[in-house]
Amino acid sequence: QVQLVESGGGLVQAGGSLRLSCAASGTILRGYTMAWYRQAPGKQREMVADISSAGSTAYADSVKGRFTISRDNAKNTVSLQMNSLKPEEKDVYYCHAHLFKNDYWGKGTQVTVSS
Repeated sequence: QVQLVESGGGLVQAGGSLRLSCAASGTILRGYTMAWYRQAPGKQREMVADISSAGSTAYADSVKGRFTISRDNAKNTVSLQMNSLKPEEKDVYYCHAHLFKNDYWGKGTQVTVSS
């Protein structure tokens, strides 16, 4: 059974930083495209950043230059470094893994940014 477990969320002041991590069990992430999404109550889940199996990255325009996604295939993890956080980025952040027809989601980690 594949499980993705996020960690690293919490409370931070506006302008601060957090580093989210996603650890996988039950599969090896090396071949997967990995992504971080976020979702606020009553809103659609949106993609924040993704990283291909080859290491190519893509970011939502709103986080470019502030967030960095990375992966450590040896540790079977993916991370999201978030800098200069804004109050409106208070969301639940989810880890996602995709390979062919396989899609897996973590349960999310709460990020709260105080103004």
